Amino acid sequence: MAPGDLEHVLSQFVWEQDDRILVSGQGAEDAVVINFPSQKAMVQSVDFLTPMVNEPYAFGCIAAANALSDIYAMGGMPFSAMNIVGFPKDCMPLDVLTEILRGGYETVRSAGAVMAGGHTVDDPELKFGLAVTGVIDADQIATNSGARAGDLLVLTKPIGTGVLATGIKAQWDNADALESQVISWAGRLNAEAGRVIQEHRLTGATDITGFGLAGHAQEMAKASGTHITIWTNRVPIMQYAQELATMGLIPAGAFANKTYCSQCTHADADVDPVLFDLMFDPQTSGGLLLAVSEAKLDFVQAALHGHGDLAEVVGKVLPAKDNEIGVSFT
Repeated sequence: MAPGDLEHVLSQFVWEQDDRILVSGQGAEDAVVINFPSQKAMVQSVDFLTPMVNEPYAFGCIAAANALSDIYAMGGMPFSAMNIVGFPKDCMPLDVLTEILRGGYETVRSAGAVMAGGHTVDDPELKFGLAVTGVIDADQIATNSGARAGDLLVLTKPIGTGVLATGIKAQWDNADALESQVISWAGRLNAEAGRVIQEHRLTGATDITGFGLAGHAQEMAKASGTHITIWTNRVPIMQYAQELATMGLIPAGAFANKTYCSQCTHADADVDPVLFDLMFDPQTSGGLLLAVSEAKLDFVQAALHGHGDLAEVVGKVLPAKDNEIGVSFT
């Protein structure tokens, strides 16, 4: 982008001082210097999205929450973040960029992290996301491979953002209501779930994003050498998602996920085929799937419910029988 354009956008922000930043990019520096806490390990991730809602500020919030989620899923806490922006400046007003950045900035601040600059390029397709650095205790990391046979699977958000986003793009009759649902859930941080991982020393977790619930459960099963059973009727579904899926408003990504997972997933004959399709719906800023022992379940659910999160038990981790590693839906 032209230097003047970006300067105009950034001039509309009041950048808070933060002791974590030793050298700031606000002085035309090409990099920032972060004061990292001692005795902590670093967890890093990067993610960016194209818009799935029409409101620029909400898109900024959702894209930021989506990027931060990878840190929470390992039991880390976000520490600093940098913007990644592709912006079509010749066909969109700069006010749109301002609101996207504002949404991202306020979401990062609400996560307790510091925004430490970023990079912006001209791009015919609008994109926004974050490169995130988090802090984590090296002896308390949750991974896909940390699920254990006997664990129950707890999901912290409903699924359906891919279907609802398809309805929004198709300008469905109730598109405003669909957008409200997406903003409400996808803009919500997985912060409490990240704290639960730390406090209850959970070893198995993943966030549900582009591969859908089925795809990410399959990754967990493969990494941990287990077989996962999902109780389909217990999976929380966003309002309108099942109705739209019944009408055929299913994103192409869901079919790609289903094809990719076909060798390792199985559905019982009595599973509703529409619900089964929704298991593959690609999520934007979805919830965390936590592997929780029965002894810790009540404590984990109480913590999540106390924060207003869902804590639905949607399945169980089983030993891999006859080396059958994968996911079944009942």
